[in-house]
Amino acid sequence: MTDPQESTEPSTLRGDAASTAEVEPRLRHRSLLVLLLVAAGVIALDRLTKYWVVSTIQPRIESGEGPIVMLGGLLKFTYVENTGAAFSLGSGYTWIFSIIAVVVTIVVLRSSRKLGSLWWAVALGGLLGGALGNLIDRLTREPSPGLGYVVDFIQLPNFAVFNVADMCIVGSAILMVLLSLKGVEFSGRARGDAS
Repeated sequence: MTDPQESTEPSTLRGDAASTAEVEPRLRHRSLLVLLLVAAGVIALDRLTKYWVVSTIQPRIESGEGPIVMLGGLLKFTYVENTGAAFSLGSGYTWIFSIIAVVVTIVVLRSSRKLGSLWWAVALGGLLGGALGNLIDRLTREPSPGLGYVVDFIQLPNFAVFNVADMCIVGSAILMVLLSLKGVEFSGRARGDAS
């Protein structure tokens, strides 16, 4: 007579491996392409907007002219050197956020090998692009690589100043929660599909 644990444990492990590792190659390639395109788009938009802020808004702030005010004051474009995380949280711990961004990048890239869902690809692409956008700032701005500040510039009433990368990180996190709640599988298969 066999032990029930011996008979169920291997099949459970095989089922887990099958559900995460066996993604149709065409679907995996398409999802990976979407992830990389979204990430590249986020990085490009983040870099362009920060370049505009440094070349246009920073001189306005330094001259005393002030931020650009739009929509009757609901939206302002300003210039802030943020040494913290998204929305200026954790100011003074820049090196920790640099390490976290590197870890997030590695985890997203490793996870992408099992990716089959286009919606998860969009979410991970936004997260990757946002993390790399702010990491580029931390590596290239003063005072030194890994300890540099992040340029923030979007200001709403009674809210922290943020940037495009921050918006994409938060938007991606919200999308990941929604995908999980709706049961959208990372692999692209319907939940409960064993094939």
